[in-house]
Amino acid sequence: MRLMMILYSMIATAMAGTGVIAVLTAGYGTLWPIVIAAAAGAALALPVSWAVARQIG
Repeated sequence: MRLMMILYSMIATAMAGTGVIAVLTAGYGTLWPIVIAAAAGAALALPVSWAVARQIG
């Protein structure tokens, strides 16, 4: 669990940032698409960090 949370801090940042960049590239510059993309990236990072932690440990 500890390894997963450490990985989550890095993976969530990368995935949320990627989502925000994708939304901005698509031309949506208002608040809500950016917030939704960042939240979706943070939410999707949970299972990803869990899977990566399982593979490592």
